[in-house]
Amino acid sequence: MVDGFEAEQAERAARDVRSKLMAKASGDEEMFALGSSVARVVQMATSDDQGTQDLAYYVLSDPALTQRILRLSNTVCYRTASGMQVTTVTRAISLLGFDNVKTAALAMMLVDALGTSAHANSVRIELEASLCASLVGRELGRRSSHAGAEEASIAALFKNLGPLLVASHEHERYREINKLVATGKHSVAQAAQKVLGCSYDTLSEAVLGEWNMPDPIVRALQAPPAGALKPAANRGEWMRQVAALSMDVARLVGREAEPADVASAQALLARYGKALALDKDAFDGLFATVREEMNGLLESMHLAPPRLEEPEPDGLPGVLQQAALDGGAVADEKHASGKPKNAREQLLAGLQDVIQLRAGGHARVNEVVSAVLETLYQAMGFRFATVALRDLKSGQYRARASFGAEHAALQAGFIFPAEARRDLFHLAMENDADLMIADAGTAKMRELLPSWHRALLPDAKSFIVLPLVVNKVQLGLFYADRTRTAPEGVPPDETSLIKALKSQVLAALGSG
Repeated sequence: MVDGFEAEQAERAARDVRSKLMAKASGDEEMFALGSSVARVVQMATSDDQGTQDLAYYVLSDPALTQRILRLSNTVCYRTASGMQVTTVTRAISLLGFDNVKTAALAMMLVDALGTSAHANSVRIELEASLCASLVGRELGRRSSHAGAEEASIAALFKNLGPLLVASHEHERYREINKLVATGKHSVAQAAQKVLGCSYDTLSEAVLGEWNMPDPIVRALQAPPAGALKPAANRGEWMRQVAALSMDVARLVGREAEPADVASAQALLARYGKALALDKDAFDGLFATVREEMNGLLESMHLAPPRLEEPEPDGLPGVLQQAALDGGAVADEKHASGKPKNAREQLLAGLQDVIQLRAGGHARVNEVVSAVLETLYQAMGFRFATVALRDLKSGQYRARASFGAEHAALQAGFIFPAEARRDLFHLAMENDADLMIADAGTAKMRELLPSWHRALLPDAKSFIVLPLVVNKVQLGLFYADRTRTAPEGVPPDETSLIKALKSQVLAALGSG
């Protein structure tokens, strides 16, 4: 009778813990914000230029995330052959790959949301396991003929969400689970079931369901059957195998100095090798690659001390290059208009990034346009920056990409007719004249502003217009504005750099 009462009490306590965690996941303001951000990033498409644009803007909207992505792209394993520093998110996406930046951004969100827990040591162990699992998932995806490498790495990242949440928000329960596992009488799943009333995987699935994650990712958290696995019959089964092995490898990397050499690694190879087409050499290579990339990822998040490197002949040591990304006090100084006082340095760095992007030989025109647009937006401190291109079917110029506050709504409204008018935009294109307007409020300037611009952007006080004209054909223009006048103007050295940025786009358009 006593045993039955104790079992009932334990079950009630487990239900309470599970309910509290689910309530926090769906009702807590910070967790709700995390879930919304995660869902938004996961839903960004990889198949079109708008997905890249959306990801670049999302990263830029968070200064801390921007710095981390830039640090990651400048770590040893990603640094370009030229050794030049990557300074724009667009270039980072081109260098790292859309999927890698997307998964890295998700990982960094977890670090921000959960890394400040009062139980920092336990949470860090689980965070590092999650980060490592995402890297394993990405590498396994690269080696597979199955589509969906990105989803596999995201599933691997969130495979450990349950332990992360419990370590952060129910630490006593987390310790109870670990104590049961330490006795050797319970597996992790059994211990979690005993304490929480469900396995960690089930908890992770429930939370991701609350966050409206895609079903294939949620289902991928289910554990595959015990024993040696066979090659997957479908993509869903393959994702489950990848997520499971990714987490097992991450745990091994976390506790062993030479994980590839221990008996546990051989057991994993025996279980997953045939299913995922891994032999001993491939498995050893997997450990080596993940270890190197893990060091770079932790470094980019300041979760590990940076490694010392030899100075490079033509510049700063790598560790100082990364420190320079933070900008220092000068980078924070701005004119009253909002324009950074180091605009010249930022324009120059952005121009170098665009040149490197084109030099690779694989950059699409839209990537070059986006990189230039990002550089103008950041370096000149604009509120809104966009590129409008001619649409032959509709006979209009339409904004195709943008950065800045309310950029989506402003981009949707930035449309004007293609036929010649006596307004500022058409005159700029007809004369192929780059315009830097310091004060848009003067009577003469307002006379030249078309009604659609006054309606859409009534608070634009200063702006630039950079026509895109190739062989006298008016293709469109760059536009960027501020809500304050800019009496400091644009000195000749900055003007030259802006023109050089535009020339990179014209060259890309001409060769495309």
